[in-house]
Amino acid sequence: MALLHDQITQLISEGTRKHVFPGAVWAIGDASGILHSGACGRPDPATSEWRMRLDTVFDVASLTKILAVWACIGALWEDRVLPLDDPLAIFWPEVTGHPLGQVTARHLLAHTAGVPLRANLKNLYGTDPQAVRNGVLHEELHRPPGEAVDYTDRAALILGYLAEYLSGRPLDQFARQRIWQPLGMGSTRFGPLPSEVAARCAPTEFDEDTGIHLKGVAHDFSARLLNGVCGIAGVFSVLDDLALFQRHLLVPDNCRVGFGSAWVAESLQIHTGGLTPARGLFWYPAPGTSPEEDIYVHYGFTGTGMWISPKQGRWAVLLTNKLYYSRAREPLMTVRNAFRALAFG
Repeated sequence: MALLHDQITQLISEGTRKHVFPGAVWAIGDASGILHSGACGRPDPATSEWRMRLDTVFDVASLTKILAVWACIGALWEDRVLPLDDPLAIFWPEVTGHPLGQVTARHLLAHTAGVPLRANLKNLYGTDPQAVRNGVLHEELHRPPGEAVDYTDRAALILGYLAEYLSGRPLDQFARQRIWQPLGMGSTRFGPLPSEVAARCAPTEFDEDTGIHLKGVAHDFSARLLNGVCGIAGVFSVLDDLALFQRHLLVPDNCRVGFGSAWVAESLQIHTGGLTPARGLFWYPAPGTSPEEDIYVHYGFTGTGMWISPKQGRWAVLLTNKLYYSRAREPLMTVRNAFRALAFG
């Protein structure tokens, strides 16, 4: 056990020395909680005021898709409010008569819906949130549903809107009341963060408009456009909260809180048939592994990552603010793959 901790500490320390990221916080655990954890580096290399700590707040970026959208959709599915395989037009008036109406929630979760690929929402629809919503829900499809696997942020944005419609609440309220509060995730929230919380936040990328690194404000332009709350990104969290969330995925009788084990089992399997790359429902087999190894992952663009393996009864979390240095993907992916290999053997 001590050897594993030392090996991961060495891996993360090397990443900071090579400027892959300024610092990182990590943990490995099981259904009982955290087994190993650590912190390394500094959130802000330009100051020596404080080092990375286990309670450092991170912009988790696309982990929003898991912590908010996937979890809320799962709760609605288990409540039998949301059928995964019915065309959306059957129960969602906003998309009736529009191309999106033929898509199913399962298509969106498996990235086979054929919705448009990533594009600048502001350039397409302007800055009014309702105009953005109307544009996204009423636009033409990129390709027929079920034809191919295309990762796109639009899937999460649409599912976030769907969760709001079915729950009758804004996404941030529904996620907080149905998922985060029952699980005890008291430090997880959509931004922008209040100043006292932002002070503990790891800064991300440099913002040319303000001349500073973003801190406590979502790095994602879509989240900022939509006042900090959307299905794509915008959530901030800490290691302990993510540990509570991951632990919940491994507890067999977890159906009494948030989403249940049935949703976890439904999601952590391949839903794309013979299409490539293989995808579960928002989770997917970790790079370098096969579906049979049962190690699923979801990444965030800021440098965050969550892994889960029901077969091994183990989970892992890696949180970094790599955008402080660069948007380059490959150096971080090397560290992620090595971290996964150490965490799951």
